Amino acid sequence: MHLLLETVSVPFLPTLWFLLVAVLWIGFFFLEGFDFGVAMLIPVLGKTDKDRRVVVNTIGPTWDGNEVWLLTAGGAMFAAFPGWYASLFSALYLPLLLVLVGLILRGVAFEYRSKHHTSQYKRMLDAFATWGSFITTLVFGVGFANFVIGLPNDGLLFNGSFFGLFSPFALLGGVLLVAIFLTHGAAFIALKTKGEIHDRAKAFGVKSGGVSIILLAIFVVSQNVFWPATSEFGDLSLFAWIVGIVSVVALLAGVLMVGRGRDGWAFVFTGLSIATLFIGTFLRMFGNLGFAQDEAVAVGERLTVLSAASSDTTLTIMSWAALVFVPIVLGYQAWSYWVFRKRLSTKNIPDEAHAVH
Repeated sequence: MHLLLETVSVPFLPTLWFLLVAVLWIGFFFLEGFDFGVAMLIPVLGKTDKDRRVVVNTIGPTWDGNEVWLLTAGGAMFAAFPGWYASLFSALYLPLLLVLVGLILRGVAFEYRSKHHTSQYKRMLDAFATWGSFITTLVFGVGFANFVIGLPNDGLLFNGSFFGLFSPFALLGGVLLVAIFLTHGAAFIALKTKGEIHDRAKAFGVKSGGVSIILLAIFVVSQNVFWPATSEFGDLSLFAWIVGIVSVVALLAGVLMVGRGRDGWAFVFTGLSIATLFIGTFLRMFGNLGFAQDEAVAVGERLTVLSAASSDTTLTIMSWAALVFVPIVLGYQAWSYWVFRKRLSTKNIPDEAHAVH
């Protein structure tokens, strides 16, 4: 790997940390993908209060841990690529504000749902969870679709407008992410529940999966035809096509597994589809970090993996820290999922019990 990077004149440490940042974001979308999907499905699958409590309890022990991946991804960007962090986050203040509003609504909903017994109060908080998840998912989909296109910039500065972010392709990305997260969430609910809610999740997953496959196929073809993964570091368009096709095939397999009642495999395949979808996005961001490369801007003034990176000393210290702490975090999170691995149903919810959070 090191020799390959030297061949294409890309320093090892900045490339390593770009890959680690990509892994953190992909891990976030894999985990929060079903998390957001579950929350958006509360009013769809929850016909009664007990039903809605079962749906919420499927992610009750883990939803806040999943969000830590977002904090870690942002922190890694700040430490490893301060130029990227400063340019990207200052360019997208309003979208990030919408993301924060969505996450706050979700957090309030999950933490306070069990604090009051009235059905009106619970329905209000369920709406907070649903709409907060929808807003956050939609904004992330639009945002990462814009990274495929390339954000307009003047050297190292964003020079576009907020409404300019909502191109047809970007809106397709937002709708696609909502649809695929709904499918991923339905697969997770089917995996974590039994009885009537399981059957509803299974039926919904097949329906939403069909729509998601069509949207994903259009998205993959469009991004590879109109925005191929090329940069001064090399042509990655072949790899982008491969991961795009894998994403579509994995989603198709996941939907088929949902229909056949193979809940575990369905969840694995829908998760693989999301992971490969974002791998394709980060392949395009490797050279330009999500910004369009204006030919009028000198190469030395462009925002790239090299120009945005911290010093080698900083990246070396971070690498050793990551080597120690990342396995610990992964082990703890895997253990938490193992502890709460059993399926749930309305029979597990006593009439007077509060939802587990």
